[in-house]
Amino acid sequence: MYPEQLVAPMRNDLTIAGFKELKTAADVDHELKDQKGTQLLVINSVCGCAAGAARPGIKWALEHTAKKPSKLTTVFAGVDKEAVAKAREYTLPYPPSSPSIALFKDGELVHFVERHHIEGRNAQMIGQHLLEVFDEFC
Repeated sequence: MYPEQLVAPMRNDLTIAGFKELKTAADVDHELKDQKGTQLLVINSVCGCAAGAARPGIKWALEHTAKKPSKLTTVFAGVDKEAVAKAREYTLPYPPSSPSIALFKDGELVHFVERHHIEGRNAQMIGQHLLEVFDEFC
């Protein structure tokens, strides 16, 4: 588990962009179970690809599209263990991956970006991909 003072700036990177933090399994169930509309769930991480590509790409995409998910939520791997475990139940059949980006529509997982799709790509590439995903599903 990472100390809170270490991850606070990484949490804030998404919360200041409008993401709601889910810190317990109950929070995740409340936000994801039987939901209507579109919801972006980011499994955040302390790794370099989260800082250099995932979070900046996500924020860029949200700033450059008219078609946004109706809800933005996040859990933090390595910190909010219970919430992340519950979130990963919703992203099955994909294996655990952090960082990762999940898009749900009316409670169904419709798109998932795994860590190996983030590593080696820059923020612009992640953002462009998300623009296409938002255009299709939002």
